[in-house]
Amino acid sequence: MNTPTDFVAWFRSVAPYVNAFRGKTFVIGFSGEMVTDAKFVNFIHDVNLLASLGVRLVLIHGARPQIQLRLDESQLETQAVMGMRVTDPAALQCVKEAVGRVHHEIAALLSMGLPNSPMANAAIRVTSGNFVTACPYGVIQGVDLMHTGKVRKINAQAIHARLEQNDVVLISPLGYSPTGEIFNLTMENVTTEVAIALNAEKLIFLLDILDIAAFSANEPQSLPRELTVAESKLLLENKAPAAAPLVESNKLAIQCAIKACEMGVARTHLISRHRDGAIIQELFTHDGIGCMISQETLQTLRKARIEDVGGILQLIEPLEAEGILVRRSRELLEIEIDRFTVFEHDGVILGCAALYPFPEENACELACLAIHPDYQDQGHGNRLLKHIENKTISRGIRKLFVLTTHAMHWFIEHGFSEATPAELPEARQNLYNYQRRSKVLIKYL
Repeated sequence: MNTPTDFVAWFRSVAPYVNAFRGKTFVIGFSGEMVTDAKFVNFIHDVNLLASLGVRLVLIHGARPQIQLRLDESQLETQAVMGMRVTDPAALQCVKEAVGRVHHEIAALLSMGLPNSPMANAAIRVTSGNFVTACPYGVIQGVDLMHTGKVRKINAQAIHARLEQNDVVLISPLGYSPTGEIFNLTMENVTTEVAIALNAEKLIFLLDILDIAAFSANEPQSLPRELTVAESKLLLENKAPAAAPLVESNKLAIQCAIKACEMGVARTHLISRHRDGAIIQELFTHDGIGCMISQETLQTLRKARIEDVGGILQLIEPLEAEGILVRRSRELLEIEIDRFTVFEHDGVILGCAALYPFPEENACELACLAIHPDYQDQGHGNRLLKHIENKTISRGIRKLFVLTTHAMHWFIEHGFSEATPAELPEARQNLYNYQRRSKVLIKYL
């Protein structure tokens, strides 16, 4: 933040997310490795910040390295089947001790109220309980996994009751049977089932990778910024374009995300645990820094609605100030809103275009084509233009024209040819501004 103006702009950009997230339920899963990381205290600060903003939080922690350390101290060896630890009675004792220690350490950190820190004057209550009913995994490849189990049921009503009291709910990877047995569960299994049972707004996994970088065929840890469920399935099958084979931890996270989204969770976020403030950057910036998986694509082209007027004005006003677009008042936009198509990404309008028909002369005008500066050169303008062309053809009209002062070459590259004002429909000729001297371009579809 170099100037007060920068700070104000940043604060305004964050405010919509604060309003949108208040009262929503987020389920966050993180590994035992993260608990031992030096940045974990900063993560706890961020969790408390989210809670103070009215986000309803359920945290599920892992404990794999802590369990392994306790097994080593007890000189116990355990067998693994398909990546799952066989938990015999002796190993279960180590599991309970390790998980209990981690659970209490996290609860203690969440209870801090350090002065001169994001935790100052924090009054966050942490609650736990026997929310997870489990059952044995059974016999796999002829091996009885004994006390290794899987989630059978989540007591969603009890968790909701705690969240209604503004508590942060902390859940360990242990489950209990109606007969009083204890089962060793995976953090991923518990996190996914809790998110589904609560119908959470967001499921968030902090992964043990360096970063969610730009998607690369040469980097198996990298993931795209956004995936639909269908695209995620292709990625798991190594059928996605430019896809490298995924590492196992990413595969498991994507499998959990697919299940959660198919069962009603709105969004799943996969982010790196190694980046300080990763969860804040992912949730409170439009582009985020991780991979977001949703049932459907977040990008849509749709007919504009009256409530879009403010977003369209915010998009076009800087271009009007530069003289690139003709000024339109809010009143005019409201009257002509049915003429507009908007390009929307995750609820934010990033592009628009308008279509004005002249049916008497078998022509249509493309006007007010604009893309947010941060999203130009990504093909969004092409999509809007193609959409407008299809709308023109659907009217039985084959002549599309545009008036422009700055984008002449872009339109020529997209099949338009230069023309004269005399070639415009007569009604449009009468409105032509000879002081502005816009270039006239026509495309026959």
